[in-house]
Amino acid sequence: MIGRTSIGLAVAFPPGPGGLQPGPPGSGAIEQVFTDYFTSQGLASAPTPFNGRSDYGPFITTTSPAHPNGIPAGGLFTGAEGIKTAEEAAIYGGTAGVAYDHCYHQACDTYDNVSLTGLDQMSDAEAHAIITLADSPRPATTATAGAKRATIQPINYEAAGRLAA
Repeated sequence: MIGRTSIGLAVAFPPGPGGLQPGPPGSGAIEQVFTDYFTSQGLASAPTPFNGRSDYGPFITTTSPAHPNGIPAGGLFTGAEGIKTAEEAAIYGGTAGVAYDHCYHQACDTYDNVSLTGLDQMSDAEAHAIITLADSPRPATTATAGAKRATIQPINYEAAGRLAA
């Protein structure tokens, strides 16, 4: 989900308001790497809900002796079936009131539906995060004690009036 034609650069897994289920320790640090990268490149970005809807879902819920609270996760998102707002269109371009990706999980969801600009920006951010995290010192404990935590915040696009027809 990093090369959609109607992109909006989003960093997954922001800390949320009280009462939301926290993500695994260390997830917030991953978010910060992405946020800092986009800032350094002069690219606008925004948080997106950490709701377990994607490939990272099993990681954040899996536990082990090394990761008793789940495996830290982070990621990027350029849109799916949600509807782009006027504010997002002003920031990222595109058209307000239409789906970020009208082909999301449809037959037209092919290579022809890829934004090479979005793919380039997002893959550069991912490469930066991999290098940054690989070069970072390991935390004192494997459970990354004291790391900033992300939150899981479900969003119901239909209830929010932002579901594409």
